[in-house]
Amino acid sequence: MKKEKGNMADIVAAGLCMLAMTVVMLAYMQNAGAVRRKAQVDQIARKYILRMETEGRLSDPDRILLIGELRETGLSEIDLGGTTFNQAGYGEEIVLQIRGILEGEYEIREKRVSTAKH
Repeated sequence: MKKEKGNMADIVAAGLCMLAMTVVMLAYMQNAGAVRRKAQVDQIARKYILRMETEGRLSDPDRILLIGELRETGLSEIDLGGTTFNQAGYGEEIVLQIRGILEGEYEIREKRVSTAKH
């Protein structure tokens, strides 16, 4: 039997390609999860700005529910500074600002602005 030249180099190259693809796939899966949770935060913000439009502010019970829903998505260090907590008159601007840390490493900032319609 005669040895074929370059056979080992082909195996090493294929192994390195498989390793690189595995690293890329794992990085994608980790970041895709964070993007999905950010989209959940967007939907929660939309839901509460619509409530605020009819109430004219973020009420205390809604604030508690909002923080609970945000925590369920993995958000920590939640700050609602800049949000309209005092009653706004009809046609006045209302603001919902959400800041926090997602999964302990990604900073999230979400700002929704609308008009009071109560």
